[in-house]
Amino acid sequence: MANRWLVSRGYPVSRLRKEVDRAFGEVFGDFFGERPWLGGRLGLREWSFPAVNVWEDEEKLQAEAEVPGLKMDAVEILVKGNELTIKGEREDVEQEGMTYHRRERGTGSFCGVVRLPVDVDADNVEARLENGVLTIILPKASSARPRKIEVRARNS
Repeated sequence: MANRWLVSRGYPVSRLRKEVDRAFGEVFGDFFGERPWLGGRLGLREWSFPAVNVWEDEEKLQAEAEVPGLKMDAVEILVKGNELTIKGEREDVEQEGMTYHRRERGTGSFCGVVRLPVDVDADNVEARLENGVLTIILPKASSARPRKIEVRARNS
């Protein structure tokens, strides 16, 4: 928890970690990127689950995921109870006679589950993909929405 707080505020510890990660990536990048036990090829990296933000108001939750270069037909969204599953795949573009000098954009499939703080109304979920950002509107289930309770005076 504290680590996320430090990283999100750009403290020197997080900058140091990024620099160490970058240095190890430059030294061992091809070794770690190859992953022969996963069927990978030299220089390719597995694509991890995209960055996702989730927030809410009284009526709905909203999620945004960064999926640059994907088309909507390459993304699958599943909702059950309080779980949002986002699946997708970025095709590998391989051309003959081309030599890569650096490959950082991951290829292949990804799948991730985001646990939501409340149940959602799965029948009314909406999604759109615009400029590489997947936006998902998740209306809260009626049981999760606040209800105003009328207070009545009791006559004695």
